[in-house]
Amino acid sequence: MPGSSKRARPAPSGKAPVAPRKTAATASTSPALKSAAETQAILQRLYGQHPDATTELDFTTPFELLVATILSAQSSDVRVNQVTPAFFKRYPDPQRLAVATTAELEPQIVATGFFRQKSKMLLGMADALLAKHGGQVPADMDALTALPGVGRKTANVVLGHALGVPGMPVDRHVLRVANRIGIAQAATPEEVETQLCAALPRDQWTVASSTLILHGRRVCRPTQPLCPECAVVAECVFAAEMHTAGAATVKKAPASAPGRGARPPHTEPPRRKPTGSGSTAGTSAARASAPAPRKPAGRR
Repeated sequence: MPGSSKRARPAPSGKAPVAPRKTAATASTSPALKSAAETQAILQRLYGQHPDATTELDFTTPFELLVATILSAQSSDVRVNQVTPAFFKRYPDPQRLAVATTAELEPQIVATGFFRQKSKMLLGMADALLAKHGGQVPADMDALTALPGVGRKTANVVLGHALGVPGMPVDRHVLRVANRIGIAQAATPEEVETQLCAALPRDQWTVASSTLILHGRRVCRPTQPLCPECAVVAECVFAAEMHTAGAATVKKAPASAPGRGARPPHTEPPRRKPTGSGSTAGTSAARASAPAPRKPAGRR
């Protein structure tokens, strides 16, 4: 329209827009997931570094391990092992536990944290074992995860360590270590479990999990990992990335101009601060050294 301030749009050329080319800078630089053979070789070296790898929870029966694993949520195995001896003596089986009350359980497990919620889970778990499984811990993933307070990780712990059924428990240590080394590339425990189980023989699932857990606690810590002590540091993706990043951040200090020193930073001269009695004393001395004023002549 005449007088319109809007610019006319250019006519379409009829050619489809060309996608930008992928360059080395835009291409993905994330390393590929290690193969099954590489994963098995890495685990063999970690087995040698942690030959004592197993669960650190103390138990003598599947029921005790089930209770201990529920209590270990948001707690440490050391703390749980301090609580369970007296607990197992008082509640050795689902029958004894099912007749307890939350008021009775809470003071006994308060040291493990979240004791109110855990006491309800334990009572619900005991009731379900009696009602659906005759008081026995089932050796089945679906049946275990149907119990109150039992998730996939807890079920895998009980299956692998107490019932002889291969399981791959994935906790925060396994999740971190597997991704760092490059034997898994996933953000959830379920995905990491799937990838590791696909790469390892079935009879290694439980010991592989225990090994990765101990490696995460002792060597591959969340902060300040002990990379020089790691048996697979040469194959570790995380260690390689940290080495590259560290080398890239090292910069050479610029040389100063010839004949001229570095200019000192600008600073203001220090200001004198009053020192209380000392300041008063200095003022009094100054007044004492000044000539005394003349007194006016009085009337006679």
